[in-house]
Amino acid sequence: MLTILDMNAEFAKLKMLRGRTPETPEADRQGAFARLAPYRDSAINAAKFSGEGPWERHVNGDEIVQVVDGAATLHVMFDDGPQSYALKPGMVIIVPQGKWHRFEAPDGVALMTTTPQPTQHLTFRIDDPRTLD
Repeated sequence: MLTILDMNAEFAKLKMLRGRTPETPEADRQGAFARLAPYRDSAINAAKFSGEGPWERHVNGDEIVQVVDGAATLHVMFDDGPQSYALKPGMVIIVPQGKWHRFEAPDGVALMTTTPQPTQHLTFRIDDPRTLD
């Protein structure tokens, strides 16, 4: 099956979720996140938010993230501790399978992702999600 996505149109449909936190309820996220199309064992998604996302990880594969607009810091928890990366529009990131990661975007960011399922999202603040394993 052929799928064609007009990413400009898809991002125009999204609202900007301001002040996101790990505790942001699902109902408040509506309209800021969209599943655009299935892709292999995952999906192509779009999101627009400012604030701090929760720690998350994908145990079944790498996640591909493209920064479309705005800026963010990606925090990834490696075996020897966290590493942070400044991201700007046009950058593509491949987050390794199983690595806890989160985005921080105080001024807002628009992201497109190819996200393997299932995704584990934490719904509370924690400095080191590895302590939960």
